[in-house]
Amino acid sequence: MDSYRTISGDGLGEIVEKKSRFIAQVFHVTDEEEALAHLERIRKQHWDARHHCWAYVIGRNPGTERMSDDGEPAGTAGKPILEVLRGSSLTDVFLVVTRYFGGTLLGTGGLVRAYTSAAQEALAHTEIITNIHGIKLRITTDYTGLGKIQYLIGQRKLEILDTVYSDHVELTVLVPDDERGSLVKDLMEGTNGQAQTEELEECWFTKGEQEG
Repeated sequence: MDSYRTISGDGLGEIVEKKSRFIAQVFHVTDEEEALAHLERIRKQHWDARHHCWAYVIGRNPGTERMSDDGEPAGTAGKPILEVLRGSSLTDVFLVVTRYFGGTLLGTGGLVRAYTSAAQEALAHTEIITNIHGIKLRITTDYTGLGKIQYLIGQRKLEILDTVYSDHVELTVLVPDDERGSLVKDLMEGTNGQAQTEELEECWFTKGEQEG
């Protein structure tokens, strides 16, 4: 199945470590220009902060990755943030952690842990989604076959976009690529060949993590 994980909107998280504040903000982005515009806005918003460390992953197969320690010791900020994004298998995501220094040095290990935790906190406050490639499938049936078709669609947790009732019933359903063949086979068997199917168009559609 052709799919990828990303986020549906912005997220904000904050931790405090030895009086240093780490404010993490995550954004859905589609290119570097968009990511850097978020960074510039955050720099202005938190103009008095010492560091604005960040990382992004954009695109797929392969994605483009960049990171910045923004004055922190090398490898203690940008890389941990990037590793959180990689570990969550996310793309089209930009994550910035702003640090207000609290007067106590954290050491390299402490910084890595703090930036990692802050990045994780931001992701915990946004919705992670999966975008799936598939088709819009039109299913035409008489009323005697409707119940069976609805059962098969419900079993697979597929989304019905539209239902039109006339002398027959037409359902438009979103179907992932890897379920196309098996669904049509099940529909034919379940209705004794009475259901008709038509592939309307290819598309991407979204599934929230809570939907499984």
